[in-house]
Amino acid sequence: IPVFYGHSEAVHIETERKLTATEARELLRAAPGVVVMDERTGGGYPTAVTEASGKDPVFVGRIREDISHPSGLNLWIVSDNVRKGAALNSVQIAEVLIRDYL
Repeated sequence: IPVFYGHSEAVHIETERKLTATEARELLRAAPGVVVMDERTGGGYPTAVTEASGKDPVFVGRIREDISHPSGLNLWIVSDNVRKGAALNSVQIAEVLIRDYL
């Protein structure tokens, strides 16, 4: 997979109470800095090259309820690690420190 910058992660989470894929999508859509791309069609999920490269948001797709765990969810997450993981993240941390502690 040709990636110049970017992280791609297949994530499995287990919640205390069952969370449907629809509920997870709604929560993620409301989260600042997150873009949900979750269409059940060809190309309906994000990749580090086509969506995340050179952009600030974290992109989430392929949100599915896990058939192996009653309260499990599976997600595909991508981001540009230079922008979000380094530069933007540093600015966001500084903003929280100033807002909450200074």
